[in-house]
Amino acid sequence: MLMNTIQTTETIYYLEMLQPGHLVAKQKADCPLDVRQSLLPSPELSRFFYTTVGGDWRWVDRLKWTYSQWQTWVTRPGYGLWIAYVSDTPVGYFELDGEAGGEVELAFFGLLPQFTNRGWGGTLLTQAVQEAWAKPAKRVWLHTCSFDHPRAIPNYQARGFRLYRTETIPKEMPAAPLGPWPGADKRHEESAQQFAK
Repeated sequence: MLMNTIQTTETIYYLEMLQPGHLVAKQKADCPLDVRQSLLPSPELSRFFYTTVGGDWRWVDRLKWTYSQWQTWVTRPGYGLWIAYVSDTPVGYFELDGEAGGEVELAFFGLLPQFTNRGWGGTLLTQAVQEAWAKPAKRVWLHTCSFDHPRAIPNYQARGFRLYRTETIPKEMPAAPLGPWPGADKRHEESAQQFAK
């Protein structure tokens, strides 16, 4: 399905939080995020965030999913999608997967490309973890990889997650990030350079 692919390796990082008290909250007084749960299951909405947030980071595993597979994902027990808004505009999201009283995975998390590097990631992650513990959960966990945003793991660890396992696997990946449109990843490079100054 994917054109212009390369064979490479991917390192997967597994992180966990074992108690609600381990959360190191980040709340910016001036942070404009309004986070609300999406109460109507929508395969289109979940796929929109997956492709838009993940396009520059080579999130490709679910691109081949059928509508039926997306429908099954968003209607499973314990699933939930939350959207972060600024001025009534969606800027990011997170998805939780896990039933009350069990282990809850922060399955997906991120900001749309134009809203990264504004300091909102820590605040959104704080709210995601609070929602996970509120289920309630006995453990909150996630996995990320070596292709994710360079600030992903530092953000998770700053909020109180600890790394408990890594693995490296062979992976067929697109030769270049897929988007959300061709060349969109170049904006990330420029933004990252400006942020580092």
